[in-house]
Order: sequence, then structure tokens, then C-alpha cells
Amino acid sequence: MTLRQYLILMSVGTFICWATWLFIVFSIDPATAGSMGLSFFYLSLFLSLVGSFSVIVFLLRRLVIKNNEVIFRHVKRTFRQSVLVSLLLIFALFLMQWRLLAWWNAGLLLALFIILETFIFTNRRYRNDIYVGQFEK
Repeated sequence: MTLRQYLILMSVGTFICWATWLFIVFSIDPATAGSMGLSFFYLSLFLSLVGSFSVIVFLLRRLVIKNNEVIFRHVKRTFRQSVLVSLLLIFALFLMQWRLLAWWNAGLLLALFIILETFIFTNRRYRNDIYVGQFEK
């Protein structure tokens, strides 16, 4: 799959997820929908956020990094970070729904996100100079 195909597919999927989320917001009553309606709400919002963050952050990175050969390395990192940020937001919304979100909970969630991202980033198999060194020859 080329980078262009990935961006087009991810953008179309994200648009469909946002349309689904808007349909759920305007057509389902949360008081009568029960757990199934709330799970559809959270799932569609999660997928919409993952797609949006993934595409937008990747395009911003592409503007900053002009080398197209190295930019392919950022797709995986951008997607992973968008999943983590979306999970953080969904979990915060879930806590807010149950009136359990406080400033210290939000701080703990943010600290957990930073620790998890740092743990994933530092436990890589290869160093950055191995990736970049391939293209400098």
C-alpha cells in the first residue's frame, strides 16, 4: 500500500466514522439506549478520533519533514500515538459520564499516557540511526 492510498483510505474511513458518530448522537437517546447505545457511541467516537489524529498529525509531520523516504517511518508512530491519545480521551469521557473525573484523575491519566509512550519508545529494537543510515548511502 502506498502512502497516498493509506491517506485516502484512512480519510474516507474517518469520514464514515464521524458520520456514524453524528448519526448516533442525533438519533439515539442515551437514557433509553442502554449499554449497547453507549458502546456504539464510544466505539464510533474512538475510531473517529484515531483516524482524525492519525491523518492530521501525519500530514503535519510531513510538512515538517521534507524527506519522503524517512516519512514512511512516521506512519506507525503516528498511528500508535493516535490510538493512545484516543484511548485517553475516551477513558476520560467515560469517567466524566460516571462523575468520577477530577483534576487528579486527569493528571494520573496523562502521566500514565506519558509513561506508556516513553516505555514503548525506549523499548524499540533498532536505533534511529539505523533507519536513517539506510537512506544516506
